[in-house]
Amino acid sequence: MATNGRSPVKLIVYAVLGVLALILVFSFLPFTTVGSGERGVVVKFGAVQDKVLPEGLHFINPFTTDVEKMDVKIQKEEVNASAASKDLQTVTAKVALTYHLSPDRVSKIYQEVRRDYGARVIAPKLQESVKAATAKYTAEELITKRALVKDEMKVAMTEKLGNSGILIDDFNIVDFDFSQQFNAAIEAKVTAEQKAKEAQNKLVQVQAEAQQSIERARAEAESIRLQSQAANNDKFIQLKQLEVQQEFARRWNGQLPQNLYGSAPIPFLPIK
Repeated sequence: MATNGRSPVKLIVYAVLGVLALILVFSFLPFTTVGSGERGVVVKFGAVQDKVLPEGLHFINPFTTDVEKMDVKIQKEEVNASAASKDLQTVTAKVALTYHLSPDRVSKIYQEVRRDYGARVIAPKLQESVKAATAKYTAEELITKRALVKDEMKVAMTEKLGNSGILIDDFNIVDFDFSQQFNAAIEAKVTAEQKAKEAQNKLVQVQAEAQQSIERARAEAESIRLQSQAANNDKFIQLKQLEVQQEFARRWNGQLPQNLYGSAPIPFLPIK
């Protein structure tokens, strides 16, 4: 009975040992897998090798070689940088850099900074690029020439990264922020410019209306002058009489007075 009582315990022990053996075997399998969007950095006896493993299945010596996976997909780094403008205004800029690691240079990157390239390489150089570009422009120009400032920062970043193996895909200025006093001054300036523009528009409208009045007065004066010249012309007088008769005929309702002998004369229309 005692022997039978120990059998389940032995089975459990054997099962645990079997699982540990499988884990040990799989831990030392002579192959590794590099996933999509990754590269494998080969480390042999602790030394980084120049060889870079592409995506897929690779056979290695598990007792001498390790493979460190490095991400080569597009990544994003966003930082806040404080700087001084050309006119000594305090500026806080939020900038974003999208980048990827050069697949052929991941061994060098891993050897120098491991996977901490964002904090140790990119962020400090972003700070330097923002400060250098900001110092060349006034605070107002940073707003009005934002595209130019952005391009200058991107060029500076490209130069600073140099042969680091970090390739820039895009660069953007997310936001510029200034002191409260400067923001108030900009708002006042914009308001004053808007009011000046409204006043200019009103002035143009008044000038246009005045010009129209002058043109109407000139036209009326010319009409009076022509009519005065034609007043001594018999044909002009006859034409005016005909116009009066036509207007009378147009307004007459066609009814004659009921009392033919009253004081009001019967309207007769001269017909020719």
